[in-house]
Amino acid sequence: MPTKDKKRGSRALAPDILSNLPDNIIDAIVMRLPLRDAVRTSVLSKMWRYNWCRLPVWTIDQALWDMTNNAISPTTRFTNIIYHLLTLHVGPISKFTLSIATLGNCPKIDNLIYFLSRNGIQHLVLQFPRGNLYKLPSSFFTCSQISHLSLQNCLIMFPPAFKGFEKLVSLELCDVTIPSKFIGSLISCCPLLEHLVLHSTISNHIQIRAPKLRSFDFTGKLIFLSLEDVPLLEKLSLVDTGYSGKAGKCGIAKFLESFPALKHLHLDYFSVRFFAGEVTKQLPFALNSLKRLHLSEFSLDELDVASCALYLIKSFPFLQEIEIEVYDDWVEPAGGDVTSEILEKVKSLSNVTLNHLRVVEFAGITGTDPEMQLIKLLLAKSPKLARMLIKPGVGDDTPKSRIEVLAEITQFRRASPRAEVVYKLA
Repeated sequence: MPTKDKKRGSRALAPDILSNLPDNIIDAIVMRLPLRDAVRTSVLSKMWRYNWCRLPVWTIDQALWDMTNNAISPTTRFTNIIYHLLTLHVGPISKFTLSIATLGNCPKIDNLIYFLSRNGIQHLVLQFPRGNLYKLPSSFFTCSQISHLSLQNCLIMFPPAFKGFEKLVSLELCDVTIPSKFIGSLISCCPLLEHLVLHSTISNHIQIRAPKLRSFDFTGKLIFLSLEDVPLLEKLSLVDTGYSGKAGKCGIAKFLESFPALKHLHLDYFSVRFFAGEVTKQLPFALNSLKRLHLSEFSLDELDVASCALYLIKSFPFLQEIEIEVYDDWVEPAGGDVTSEILEKVKSLSNVTLNHLRVVEFAGITGTDPEMQLIKLLLAKSPKLARMLIKPGVGDDTPKSRIEVLAEITQFRRASPRAEVVYKLA
């Protein structure tokens, strides 16, 4: 009998425990839940009923559509969510993510932006459906506290009185339609900007001046881009979609001299081709800060591009990591004379010792002579190399089989007794 009373007492205490939790504990629990589950906590106790209304962080995305009633259209579900947010939420909203890439219609967005602008929004992510550009309302430009901004598939038209976002630290613009002259103005009017992402955004020349910029990720037409006054830039990624035709539109040495603090450099095949003008034996200035070089969708079958890539490897004396992703579909296989010239360029690395190189990663290796020669020289000229990871390319139309490539690599001399060579057959 006492045992039964004890059990009944335990059950009776449970609601009191939930009801009497401190507000900060309840808030911490609710903030860690997905939005749908956070709203559902309102049934746990009277004290919990409206705690979700104080959430400072909101995420409305595809995961929310997938978990709600499929009998109701996504547009109706979205409208209901926004209605409850606008009518029930109290307090500031510091971070808001809206990702409605699959939603055909976006009602009440203007009201939502106005609401966020009045509630101290600091971190804002807006991702809209492709092909259905959303024009940002005037209230968007009054978000004075914003520090992180990410926009996708938007149309931006600046009001005349707009003076920039004074507290903005991070800016991402992906498939955003904006007059090119305003991009430069927007960036220069954000004095604290440190991280910048521009993907397929510009269609005319822009100048970027950002004295505090540390990271820049660009996908677009390099011919339209100028980087000036970026003395603190540490991380640079360039993917050229301009396919500019003739190689050597801009000298790589002239371009790099603007980035004295650069540590990480990523270039794709077309961006290297864009910079593959006349190169000397090495940079005419020291760039000792650069530690990591990443070449993506790359090919060693074009003389100008291969020369520029090797020039970069030789020009960074404190290089620690090299990553090369081979993709030969961009160019026709090099003929005998061109291959001989490329091999001579690769062999020029024999005069260089890469004293700080520790990690090398090759992906898409097919066993061409320039590829094998480069692997051989990097092993022979890197006394502190710790690991070389090699991932073979796919397909049957390769100069050598995977087993042949592996057998040849195992015979290469290694300057570092601790160097581990990992060849992934699968």
